[in-house]
Amino acid sequence: MDQDDLKLLRELLTESRVLTLALVDGGAPVAGLMPFLAAPDLAALYVHGSRLAKHTRALGAGGPFSAVIHRPDRPELDPLQLPRLMLEGEVQPVDERAVAELEARWIARFPMAAVTIQLGDFTFHRLEIRTGRLIAGFARAFGVGQRALAEAALAPR
Repeated sequence: MDQDDLKLLRELLTESRVLTLALVDGGAPVAGLMPFLAAPDLAALYVHGSRLAKHTRALGAGGPFSAVIHRPDRPELDPLQLPRLMLEGEVQPVDERAVAELEARWIARFPMAAVTIQLGDFTFHRLEIRTGRLIAGFARAFGVGQRALAEAALAPR
């Protein structure tokens, strides 16, 4: 991966606001579209969802997840060329000591979420990234692990 690819990786993780999240619930697949926030080191993502939603209920600690983040599609683009990031990892609970800071960062990114932060059925979950694949364009696909995420977090903006 060169500096442009690392920049794209960072942009997808820090400028995109929603991801498609795939989980397993009772042996059956379930997917949802969720807002997310990247950890400062890009090693994990945070999601905040209502326990009333089926996909949020599937966010059990230690459970596997798969996610896709991509740039928006437009009619003039080849949809197979859209820059995208596919991720896999494990769901982890959020450390209670980090919740206040996480809430502040979440509201800064999603001001309208100030309401849902106060609702008892909404909770944060940490998506620990284990591996991924960055598709940067035609014949430009790269494996993504913790090293690439750390490099992307430090790459020049």
